[in-house]
Parts: sequence; C-alpha cells; structure tokens
Amino acid sequence: MTTPRKRRANGDESRRKILAAAAEIAGERGYDGTSISAVSERSGLPASSIYWHFADKDELIAAVIRDSFERWRSLMSAELDREDGTDPRTRLTDSMRQNGRAVVEAPDFLRLGLMLTLERRPKEPAARTLFLGVREEARSAAQASYQRIFGDTLTETDTLTLAMMAMAATDGLFIAREVDADALDTDIAFELIGVALNAVAEHLQARHVPKKRRTTSRPEN
Repeated sequence: MTTPRKRRANGDESRRKILAAAAEIAGERGYDGTSISAVSERSGLPASSIYWHFADKDELIAAVIRDSFERWRSLMSAELDREDGTDPRTRLTDSMRQNGRAVVEAPDFLRLGLMLTLERRPKEPAARTLFLGVREEARSAAQASYQRIFGDTLTETDTLTLAMMAMAATDGLFIAREVDADALDTDIAFELIGVALNAVAEHLQARHVPKKRRTTSRPEN
C-alpha cells in the first residue's frame, strides 16, 4: 500500500526529473523548441504526469528558472549576508568569486532567462516575466550587500551602480563561458571583476571627498 508520504516522495522525484529534462531541452533548443512531448520523452514520464505538475510549457519553463535561481541564491547567501570585520575590498572580491562558482553550479536561470530577455514575442511568456523578477531580486540583494560592505562611504545611487555593473559583468562572462568554457578560468575571471568593482567603488568614494580650495600665495614685496 502506498502511503501519503511515499506518494509525496514520488511526486517530488517526478517533478525533479521533469525540471531537469526541461532545463536540458530548453538549453539546447530554446523556448520555442521546447515541448511537453520532448520533455516527456527525455524524462521518461508520461505527458499526463507533466500536466499534473504544470499547466503548460510556459509554467514549466518558469519553474525551471525559479528552481535554478533558488539554488544560485542559496549558494550566494553566505556571501550576500556576510557581516564581519574583513576588509571591504576582500569582501567584494570574495563575493564576485563566489558568484562565479554559483552561476556554474546553477546556470539554468541565467541561460534561459537571457534567451527569453533577448527575444520579442507578441505575448510575453510568464517565464520571461519571472526571470525579470528574480533578476531584480538578485540586483536588490547585491546592492544591499554592497551597502553593508561600504557603509556610508557610498550613496544608494553608488551601490546601485556597483550592483548593475556586477550583473552586467556576470552576464558577459556567462555568455563567454557558454561560447568556450575551456578558454575561461571562471574563478580568475570573476576575481578580476571584483578587483575592477573595487576600483569603481574607490572612484565613487573619491567623488564625495570635499576638494581642497586652492590658495594662491602673494608675492613678497
């Protein structure tokens, strides 16, 4: 006899198989090339099982993005919430290095999200809307982390600038890695982004330091 606990476990396992299959197919074929029948074949589960978990393909792809993002966030949480006496420059570099590792471990939300973001359709898929939402969550978390790191030496606008630059750099390095993973040492590349962001932070801090007024000495009579 199947117990409720066993049924839940079976349902969770089926859901994991469906999400894994959908992530693989969408990564290979894109949103339009993904179908319930293809996911059924790849996962080894009937279409009825997929429809039991998800209303349609759009909801399925949105779930893939959300699941991958939650994995990325769990891998990043220790760095984003970190509060210790470590030098701010080190904390920022460590955060970017961990970001690179997290993206490698949970790449699907970024891979599928960027695909959807760059495509235009008459009706926007729910998956695209969800990606833009989790992207804003990531931006907000990064900005809050930078505010803790640099305190009142940077304004809210400054930390927003840093967060947007970090996201843009992550997008670029992720695409470069997708093109040729062997040509890119992820740890070093993201560490260098951290170094660059520290330089930007120093530049922004310097803008808030009052400039000394020049004094001209009078010639002696």
